[in-house]
Amino acid sequence: MNGQSRLRQAQEGVEEVKVIMLDNLNKADERSGKLGELENRADQLLEKSKSFSKTSTKVKQKKRWENNKYKYIIAAVVATVILIIIVAVAMSLSKEGTITPTVKSEAEGGG
Repeated sequence: MNGQSRLRQAQEGVEEVKVIMLDNLNKADERSGKLGELENRADQLLEKSKSFSKTSTKVKQKKRWENNKYKYIIAAVVATVILIIIVAVAMSLSKEGTITPTVKSEAEGGG
C-alpha cells in the first residue's frame, strides 16, 4: 500500500502539474492573440499618424499661403494708394506749373 500510495500521490502531483501547464499554455495563447491585436492597433496608429502628419503639413502650407496672400493684397492696395497720391500730386503740380507761366504771359503782354 505504501508503494501504491506513493504512486497515487505522484500521479496526482503529475496531474496537478499537467493542469497548471495546460492553464499556462492557454494563458500564453491568449497573450499571443492579444499581442497580435496590439501589434495591429500599433500599425493602424502608425498609418494614421503618418496621414495626420501629411494633412497637418498641407494645412500649414495652405494657411501660410493664405497669410502671405493677404499680406500681398494689403501691400498692393497700399502701393496703389501711394501711386494714386503721387499721380494726383504730380498732376496738381503740373497744373500749377502751366497756370503760372500763362499768368506771367498775360501780365507781360498786357503790361
